[in-house]
Amino acid sequence: MTAVPEWMRPPRPEGWYAEDLDQLSEAPRHTELIDGALVFMMSPQRIWHARMITAMVNALTSQTPPGIAVDREITIRLDKWNRPEPDLLITKAPFDLSRTFYTPEETLLVGEVVSPESAHRDRTVKLRKYAEAGIASYWRVEDEDGSPVVHAYELDEPTRSYVATGIHRRTLHVTKPFAIELDLDKLVPVRKS
Repeated sequence: MTAVPEWMRPPRPEGWYAEDLDQLSEAPRHTELIDGALVFMMSPQRIWHARMITAMVNALTSQTPPGIAVDREITIRLDKWNRPEPDLLITKAPFDLSRTFYTPEETLLVGEVVSPESAHRDRTVKLRKYAEAGIASYWRVEDEDGSPVVHAYELDEPTRSYVATGIHRRTLHVTKPFAIELDLDKLVPVRKS
C-alpha cells in the first residue's frame, strides 16, 4: 500500500471547509465536499452521462431569459462543510469569469445526471442538502434504456424539503425557474445497431 498524499489529509480534525477546495490544486477534477469530506469521481464517466449533460446545458441555454445562465460542473457553497458539484445548474449570479462556486441564493435549479457511482448521493444526499440550502428546483436525470427520464422537484419553503412535481419521459414542460420545454428523446438519441 502507498501512503496517503499529504494534500489529502484534512487541515483540521473536523475535516475540510468549503473554502479549502480552492486551495487544493492537486485534487482531481470534479472533487466535491460533502459533510467535510472530499468526494472524488473515481470511476470512468460513461458517454451517455457526458453527452446528456452537454445536451441539457445546450437546450436550456437556448431558452434562458436575460440575466439567467446555465453552467455545468461548478460547485455550490451550501455551507461551511458542503460544496457539491452538480452536473448542471441554472443561476442568476452576475457574470464573473474568476468564480469557482455559486451560492444557494444565486442558484435557481440544480440537475444531477445519475451514474452508477453517484446514484446514492444524487437520489438521497444531494436531494436533501440542496433542499435544506433553499435551492428552489432540483432535477434528477436517470437513464432508462438509453432515454432520459427527468424527476423534477420543487422546494416546499416551510419544511425546506423537496416535493416531487413530475416524472418526465419524452418531453418536459415546466414553468419554474422559467418556462422550459425539452424534447427529451432528442437530447441523446438512442442508436440501435
